[in-house]
Amino acid sequence: MRVVTWNVNGIRARGAQVLSFLDEKKPSALLLQEIKATPEQVPADLHALADRYWMRWHGAPGGYSGVAILLAKDVFPEEPVFEIPPIDFETRIVLARTRTCTIASLYLPNGGKDFDAKIRFLGELGAWVKEEQARGPFVLAGDMNVARYALDVHPSQRDETAMAQRPEERALFEAVIAGGAFTDLTRVKHPDDDRFFTWWPFWKSAKARNLGQRIDYVFTNPSLTERLESITLHREFGTSDHAPLEANFEG
Repeated sequence: MRVVTWNVNGIRARGAQVLSFLDEKKPSALLLQEIKATPEQVPADLHALADRYWMRWHGAPGGYSGVAILLAKDVFPEEPVFEIPPIDFETRIVLARTRTCTIASLYLPNGGKDFDAKIRFLGELGAWVKEEQARGPFVLAGDMNVARYALDVHPSQRDETAMAQRPEERALFEAVIAGGAFTDLTRVKHPDDDRFFTWWPFWKSAKARNLGQRIDYVFTNPSLTERLESITLHREFGTSDHAPLEANFEG
């Protein structure tokens, strides 16, 4: 099973890139964030994949936020149950319950416009994942807008007063990880890599120079963590300010 999370920064702008990624990489599950579209605004070429993928697009009018899950029918032959968790706001989370596991796509608030809302959501998320992980194999992945450690930020951007690096949000993020009994899969395979970044600002050729931060994650609870084979960052793919992050599991 190959799970990919990707903040596309606008599905209408990057629909063709998503199609290309699906054709080239063939993930079992593709989790998207910041689609910035209602289901009706998603490009028709993506809706046309319904013969190959179970899909749930969760977005609202206004071109803001939004998440999605696409599950390959050859890997998940039984139709999943898609749900919007009760903690959702601003169309930031959607999950799929399959016969073998639960998979959730998450887009945490940046916090720049409303830091209190980010803090509240992190607190609610911590309580919710504690309940969810007890139900069985669980994948939580997405753009979480928190860099766990200084290691996850390029030295030129390290600043504990900056968004995504503040001590209070990092502490709540660690509580989410602990509550979900989660493993940060990137650090299983790349424990000391201080240049493993998933997001880059749109200035000074930051992506080309790899001046970024690691704010996208794939988390799993123990029953799936032990099946992890690899973590791959597709940094070269697409024009979003985030790169697709792939976790490959045995079986």
